[in-house]
Amino acid sequence: MNFDKQVDARGLNCPLPILRAKKALAEMQSGQVLQVLATDPGSAKDFAAFARQTGNELLTQNTLPDQSFEFFLRRK
Repeated sequence: MNFDKQVDARGLNCPLPILRAKKALAEMQSGQVLQVLATDPGSAKDFAAFARQTGNELLTQNTLPDQSFEFFLRRK
């Protein structure tokens, strides 16, 4: 998937991946896509809740071969 910006939050625990994503989204234009890479096992639930609460769209989430997680969020 194409994206406009990437946040590498691998190795960080909650709430840092969400905080880094929030900061990155604030710097983006409406409709742009952010890719977030994370290793925190709770990040799947965290990003789903974050998207619901902020109105940003969680386009997809994947588990990568190295057991990290990949999220794509569209800026509202």
